[in-house]
Amino acid sequence: MVTFSPSGSALEIRHRHEVLRVEAWGTDSVRVRAAQHRLPLESQGALGVVPPPTALPVMASSESWATFVNGEMTVEVDVDTSAAYPEPLLTFRRTSTGEVLLAESREHFWMPGARVYQGNRSGAYEIHQQFAAYPHERLFGMGQRTHGRLDLKGLSLDLVQRNAEVNIPFILSSRGYGLLWNVPAVGRVEFADNMTRWSAGQAREIDYWVTAAPNPAEILGRYADVTGHVPDLPAWASGFWQSKLRYLDQEELLGVAREHRRRGLPLSVIVADYFHWSAMGDYRFDPAEWPDPQAMVDELAGMGVELMVSIWPTISPLSEHFATYRDRGLLVGSDQGLEYQQTIQDKGMTTPMPVAFYDPTNPETRTFVWDLVSRSYADLGVKVFWLDASEPELNPAHPGNLALYAGPGAEVANIYPRDNARLFAEGMAKDGRGETVLLCRSAWAGSQKYGAAVWSGDIPATWDSLDRQIRAGLSIAISGIPWWTTDIGGFHGGDASDPAYQELMIRWFQFGVFCPLFRLHGDREPRTPTSYAQTGGPNEVWSFGERAYEIISGLLHLRERLRPYIHEQMRVASEHGLPPMRPLFVDYPDDETAWAIDDEFLFGPDILVAPISRPGQTTRRVYLPSGTGWTDAWTGAEHAGGSWVEAEAPLDRIPVFTREGSNLP
Repeated sequence: MVTFSPSGSALEIRHRHEVLRVEAWGTDSVRVRAAQHRLPLESQGALGVVPPPTALPVMASSESWATFVNGEMTVEVDVDTSAAYPEPLLTFRRTSTGEVLLAESREHFWMPGARVYQGNRSGAYEIHQQFAAYPHERLFGMGQRTHGRLDLKGLSLDLVQRNAEVNIPFILSSRGYGLLWNVPAVGRVEFADNMTRWSAGQAREIDYWVTAAPNPAEILGRYADVTGHVPDLPAWASGFWQSKLRYLDQEELLGVAREHRRRGLPLSVIVADYFHWSAMGDYRFDPAEWPDPQAMVDELAGMGVELMVSIWPTISPLSEHFATYRDRGLLVGSDQGLEYQQTIQDKGMTTPMPVAFYDPTNPETRTFVWDLVSRSYADLGVKVFWLDASEPELNPAHPGNLALYAGPGAEVANIYPRDNARLFAEGMAKDGRGETVLLCRSAWAGSQKYGAAVWSGDIPATWDSLDRQIRAGLSIAISGIPWWTTDIGGFHGGDASDPAYQELMIRWFQFGVFCPLFRLHGDREPRTPTSYAQTGGPNEVWSFGERAYEIISGLLHLRERLRPYIHEQMRVASEHGLPPMRPLFVDYPDDETAWAIDDEFLFGPDILVAPISRPGQTTRRVYLPSGTGWTDAWTGAEHAGGSWVEAEAPLDRIPVFTREGSNLP
């Protein structure tokens, strides 16, 4: 016996102990929640306030079926009463055509059903949600991964945050739907040939959102509408960001900025990386190395340069504030063992020692930490922060051992980076300090609304790594993060004096010019163990030989010419949820070939970029989408859309094509 209960903009279905709720949640979209006995009163997911409906949904039901129509989204609920164990099954259709977009499928024809709860009587369950698989379906998104794939079909992915593995559980399907798995628990998704299955080891409910917007661009817009729109990118943030691991003191950092100015090189941001502090958790400059930070910020401002400051969420037991963090309950707890989650050799330590993490899901923590940051950095004029190790980076990597204000780590750990960005965004807004960019190593759904820019983590300095960055950037763009970048040149290694590495650096810079943010960083040779005494080899644009400098300096000036165009695209991202860096199919969904291209991308609607990611490569095949003409940006040669061309790519040139009718520098 199934009970259907319409109520306002929602339909509630009850069967045995399960309660299932289908609710209109934005244009052409629904949110589905399911739990045993009752739905939780509080959700830690990305779906906050219900968007106002354009019209009330239309509902109908009988004893064994119901329909729920919200614009172009129709949800059918069917109960096969002939089955040995009947279960309500959902099918999602496009209203205007009746085509099936997505449908639940049972894990087994007998039992269990499509939604599975395996409980331990604590109120939480191991949960499974299964959908049918479809031949030829392509799936995109899921944050940023290191597997080097754009199409996710056939992959099994962990739903957990790790360095360079950013878990944002949103997919865009070639079948015409988008789906957000709104469960921040640690789990797994399987995009198999015989089914798609989402699972979590410990959760209170199943919760997901589906949209049937008519094309990929509008799917991304609907997703931004329900999880939050990115702010408009500040004017200073589109230029060149200079960083290395690490500038040891104030004079070294200022010397690099002065050299940029002496050479006439553009520079927008320079970075004071980790260990600039007195101790982790103090959140202030060490006066022994940074004697007059106000003078430093002022001098940089006079050059038109912003100072970015690295902030880790780690708290040293030697911090002057450690007792306050501990006694006020502002640290992440542990289910078992001491409340320390990482080891590092910070200031005052003779060897690596355990450190704790603050808990940004706790409102009191956010207030306390921001007060320290505001007094020590923001009051100086610092307005851009590097939120490193914000997965958080655990040792050992057991998120289930965490105890957070928001709930057990197994259930909520994935929101840590989102709420860490929230700490800084809300603090800046409360103080009226204006625009910010938060460079984060991790994110979750909704991070974008807090001004989170993600970079691809501590990646190798290799050609294979460069090649994987193309898909990583496109995937996270599809996942709702328009502000993205890499460590140009890779993070781990790279000898600035090696001609082979210089070639890689040039090609990475060419790719970086057309990324949403343009940033150089890395731990170059000779490398040293991680500690407060660490500093990497040279990593300035003049460090890689005369030929490389000639090309790279030209790329810095090219980026300057592109900045007005970039800000046009960033305004579109803010208003409509359309990322500036995106796969070809977003703009050309009717071009079948565009869906298969994973090593080119659009930078806004007018620029097509085809990076070089192989050593010694001087030409490459480029696909030009149909529906418009394209012009080689370097030669002026015109080409018809829907065609392949062999593009010249000497060392000083990356294949770039402009759309017919565009007006570009």
